[in-house]
Amino acid sequence: MNAKGKKMRIAIGSDHRGYHLKEKLAALLRTKGHEIFDEGTSATEAVDYPDFAALVARKVSNQTVDRGILICGTGIGMAITANKFPGVRAAPCTDEVTAEISRRHNDLNILCLSADMLSPRSVERMVELWIKTEFEGGRHSRRVEKISELENSL
Repeated sequence: MNAKGKKMRIAIGSDHRGYHLKEKLAALLRTKGHEIFDEGTSATEAVDYPDFAALVARKVSNQTVDRGILICGTGIGMAITANKFPGVRAAPCTDEVTAEISRRHNDLNILCLSADMLSPRSVERMVELWIKTEFEGGRHSRRVEKISELENSL
């Protein structure tokens, strides 16, 4: 649950390198009562990460889900792809501090993770913190709004 005790709708996706971690996180989030939309991949055979990033980002963009989680080797390619969708704020986070600040200051709605450079336990702690952290608003709202204005002016 998030900080307000709300169960969330979360889309999760990965490429082949993130498959095992995706499965573990999806199971963890289900045990916490969240509704999980597994957007694949469904195996460890090589796939193209943009395909799965687009599935999750589209759900976040059209507000079918509250948030998304994407996993690939570094998290970078997933973030680049996801940020092409209107209203999406995606970034790779590497520790609990960046996961928390991404929510507090940037209202990050898609968390991108590295399957290759982070331990599964570290990722679990990051995800739990990211889910429960609320956006602070205030001066940060003005900044996030400026991002939206830039996006809408293109």
